[in-house]
Amino acid sequence: MRPYTLKQMQTFIEVARQRSVSKAAERLFVTQPAVSMQIRQLEDAFGLPLIEPLGRNIQLTNAGEAFLIHAIAALGQLKDMEALMAEHVGMKKGRIDLAVVSTAKYFIPMLLVRFGKQFPGINIQLRIDNRENILGMMARNEADLVVMGRSPGNLDCEATAFATNPLSIVAAPDHPLVRRKNLPFSALGEHHFVVREQGSGTRAAMERLFTEHQTLLNVVMEMPSNETIKQAVMAGMGLSFLSMRTVRHELASGHIALVDIEGMPMMGNWYITHLRHKKLSPAATSFKAFLIEQGGPLINSWA
Repeated sequence: MRPYTLKQMQTFIEVARQRSVSKAAERLFVTQPAVSMQIRQLEDAFGLPLIEPLGRNIQLTNAGEAFLIHAIAALGQLKDMEALMAEHVGMKKGRIDLAVVSTAKYFIPMLLVRFGKQFPGINIQLRIDNRENILGMMARNEADLVVMGRSPGNLDCEATAFATNPLSIVAAPDHPLVRRKNLPFSALGEHHFVVREQGSGTRAAMERLFTEHQTLLNVVMEMPSNETIKQAVMAGMGLSFLSMRTVRHELASGHIALVDIEGMPMMGNWYITHLRHKKLSPAATSFKAFLIEQGGPLINSWA
């Protein structure tokens, strides 16, 4: 065996994800020299470079790209081994790698606080990204559990609904459509929309909805976050299609209004998901059960 460590592998994976030593150091709560030393020791162990500078950032060498794939797979297998051993000893503490789509960030922190009060010995590592990237994490076994708004169709997963996810058309309060009632869906084809980026679950749901109603989706701008979209809507840039969980404060304050479209809101669900063959640790099993049993009522009580 070559003299390299799990810590060096974990550091390399974070550097590869961030494409930056400084950003990886921030994520790992260590200094930049400490990260650089871990990478250098890893490269010394194999006798070849794994990263190389690219402007202010870094890029992986061909060897680095190959190592990344196997490092992620190896750490995933180690996590499965730890979960199996934990089950044998009935451990009630541990760590969960939880990945959630960005829209879920509006309620996940509150659920994590409530879960933490019930299971103070369990540590949760949270990652937030769009649906496409989250699916990649799950496929690579980087996440124990995933929270998303639609069960993935291209992975062998177990997905359980734990809360509703109503989605609707929103606008600035002074938009002309706000004053009209029970509009046909086709009325939306005449107006501009600000939308999430490709890869977002909300964007995919919106495109399916417009296709089903044979209505033109007139996109004036793509934006990478719900917060930016809400500001654009309030500024009058256009309409948008958002989960009502994300705009509850703006609706209550009158800064954003719902457009009354026939058949809306579209009712979806939030799912807790994992690969079907994934061996969940007792900690992950406890969090999954918590969401299924308490997640929906808690989210509704905050709405």
